Amino acid sequence: MTFEEYQKESRKTAEYPDKDNNYIYPVLGLTGEAGEVAEKIKKVIRNDKGIMSEDKKIEIAKELGDVLWYIAQLATELGLKLEDIAKMNLEKLKSRRERGVIASEGDNR
Repeated sequence: MTFEEYQKESRKTAEYPDKDNNYIYPVLGLTGEAGEVAEKIKKVIRNDKGIMSEDKKIEIAKELGDVLWYIAQLATELGLKLEDIAKMNLEKLKSRRERGVIASEGDNR
């Protein structure tokens, strides 16, 4: 499945207030789901001494899927394509690596 296919298919399941003119709702959902990913990782560290079981990986994968869904909805709300976002991100990271600033601080480095 491509990013474009995912973005189109996931949009069919988007049900929230003012769909097509509401970027706040998917941002709030994104932060909530990212928090759930962090919670599951925290519990692996606390309860399982940092040992990641296959069951935990599946649980985290499901939460990452929710994160991806909200990212796709936010991108759609903003008129952006996931594929373009992914390409832009890789170009930015490659440039940082080539300039030796990938581990530095700041957005525009």
